[in-house]
Amino acid sequence: MIHGIDHVNLVVSDLDRSVAFYTGVLGLRKTQDVTMEGAWIEEIVRLPGVKGRVAFVEAPDGRVRIELLQYVAPAGVAIPANSIANTLGLRHLAFRVSDIAAVAQRLRAANVTLLSDPVKVPTGVARFASGDKRLLYFLDPDGVLLELAEYGDLTTA
Repeated sequence: MIHGIDHVNLVVSDLDRSVAFYTGVLGLRKTQDVTMEGAWIEEIVRLPGVKGRVAFVEAPDGRVRIELLQYVAPAGVAIPANSIANTLGLRHLAFRVSDIAAVAQRLRAANVTLLSDPVKVPTGVARFASGDKRLLYFLDPDGVLLELAEYGDLTTA
């Protein structure tokens, strides 16, 4: 029986750059930093000679951790289609925020690629227990699609 989500993994090209982005720009906190190598990880991922650098980051509520993993050996490759919203597979992570406009402004100041300004989901499209929803998509340094989501009474915003 599944009890919940333990973590979400993002493979990154430069762990230090990604940790700086997820902690410095998005405000998550790093909780762990490890190196993975040896027979145990080779068996799991089926990559002979694998070596990875890993950092875990999480939001202040601590509910879900993000595992940032840089494969030192063998190095992976980027697939540009992964940055497009309709590509099959795990497509984005959504971060809940309380002031989407302020976070968007902070992202712009850090030269982060935003796909739009914040957009309010039309009331008739979906109903959310926590109120209206405003969202925007943006990209991390490796082109991973991310979302900001703000909920509440957005009639005046």
